[in-house]
Amino acid sequence: MSSFPEVLTDRFRRFKLRHFMPNADRYEELATHGQDPEVMVISCCDSRVDPETIFTAMPGEMFVVRNVANLVPTYEVVGRYHGVSSAIEFAVMNLRVKHLIIMGHSGCGGVKAALDQSAAIQTEAMFISRWMSMLDEARLHVLTNHQAASSAEKHRLLELECIKTSIKNLRTFPFVKKEEDKGRLALHGAYFEIATGTLSVLNHSRNEFYPLT
Repeated sequence: MSSFPEVLTDRFRRFKLRHFMPNADRYEELATHGQDPEVMVISCCDSRVDPETIFTAMPGEMFVVRNVANLVPTYEVVGRYHGVSSAIEFAVMNLRVKHLIIMGHSGCGGVKAALDQSAAIQTEAMFISRWMSMLDEARLHVLTNHQAASSAEKHRLLELECIKTSIKNLRTFPFVKKEEDKGRLALHGAYFEIATGTLSVLNHSRNEFYPLT
């Protein structure tokens, strides 16, 4: 039987002493009354990009879903398991979040797999290749319209298109579209540069990303 990692045990003790105990009243309030976040973030599960850290969020402030390449599938009810879709439904319909952010990042391995289709040639990578097929249209767009770009630039462009694709797919959910149209929900795109710590946000009217200063 494997033992729990000692490094995590030490870090938990540090958390309990330095973070939990000074905020014990806040945790008790959350436990008693539940969560009431105004923001949902759909982010990549990449270990280098943590939304709560980037936005210095306290417990109860952000409802976060993480998956490979921060992707949102289109709305559909066929099939039995819809992890991302059920989280969106819960956040929008039950928590009544006011902001829904798709946050991508530089150096995304999932997006790279979609770009060069490396996952598709791995016979055992059926989950990743199927998941990343949601970017097929965006991939063709980048390859067709940026033929002279370097591989690194195409990778970055597809990372940005990935964010836009997820936002477009969000609007296929009837309850998301309804809340957005009524002004009760705002959809946002954000892109985090790991090396520089720069966060760029999507300007919907111009369909371009601009760094926050």
